[in-house]
Amino acid sequence: MIVILKEHPDRVQLDNLMNWLNTQDVMVQPTVGEHQMILGLIGDTASIDDELISALDIVEAVKRVSEPYKKANRKFHPDDTIVRIDDHTSIGGGALTLIAGPCSVESEDQIIGIAEAVKKSGATILRGGAFKPRTSPYSFQGMGLEGIRLLLAAKEATGLPICTEIMDASQLPIFEDIDILQVGARNMQNFSLLKELGKTQKPVLLKRGMSATYQDWLMSAEYILAGGNPNVILCERGIRTFETYTRNTLDLSCIPALRALTHLPIVIDPSHASGRSALVPDLSKAATAAGADGLLIEVHNDPAHARCDGPQSLTPEVFDRLAKKLFAIRDVCGDDRRDVIIK
Repeated sequence: MIVILKEHPDRVQLDNLMNWLNTQDVMVQPTVGEHQMILGLIGDTASIDDELISALDIVEAVKRVSEPYKKANRKFHPDDTIVRIDDHTSIGGGALTLIAGPCSVESEDQIIGIAEAVKKSGATILRGGAFKPRTSPYSFQGMGLEGIRLLLAAKEATGLPICTEIMDASQLPIFEDIDILQVGARNMQNFSLLKELGKTQKPVLLKRGMSATYQDWLMSAEYILAGGNPNVILCERGIRTFETYTRNTLDLSCIPALRALTHLPIVIDPSHASGRSALVPDLSKAATAAGADGLLIEVHNDPAHARCDGPQSLTPEVFDRLAKKLFAIRDVCGDDRRDVIIK
């Protein structure tokens, strides 16, 4: 249930309402917007009388929320969430954030060289895999702890914050200096991991599972939010369909759909969606025009000899040309998102 208050509610009446609600065995989540304050009631609200609350002078409306995700729901949190990565970098709020780098860290020269290149092109976050969940147990599994060390060396050399994938809650201590913890598609419903990430305050990039619905995805985000961590970023990386020409099928309709459903930032990964480097630029441009908050793009200095996902990686030169076009598209399209009307 949500209680929408009128502008500038009387403080005494508001305190009386809050005190009463706190006796009703529900959690009250206040959200203060630019013009309105909303009280989100989480828990069993069946016994709470809508009409009784609606009759109060300070109340504009009372709405019952049927969706099972509450903290991720835009009805509870009308304003977009902006996730702060560091003092200079954020994701959300209408700006376009480029997260770029190789699928896997391979050497110090490789990761630092790519980091320097993508930074010059306008990327503000470096991505790179240290631990790699692979379909085959015989495929390259990443450099592990050494990969983490090299990512941090690239961060020191360039100042770029780091985004890399965590596979298990037991790895949290070695990810202490990592800026964004990526949860891969295979782990989207690893609820024990999500609960542990909810206990941290680190930004979490939550990738959509290959067969997950929007509600499945948002319920996974809810696990992290319910644990007390508000810094969740949704990442669409393509879903599994009957089409075999591309690695996955990129669902760009998720951008306007999720914009209506949730306040969380939305990032698109065109590299894993397509699996083909030739398709990445056009998919990136389409996602930017549709209003994505960011793009997660794989960049490798020598894709033909990459140890992982070379066919979907752009060279630094191609990424540089693409980045210029993406920022131009965002400048032309602007922030076309509209305020969501709570119905």
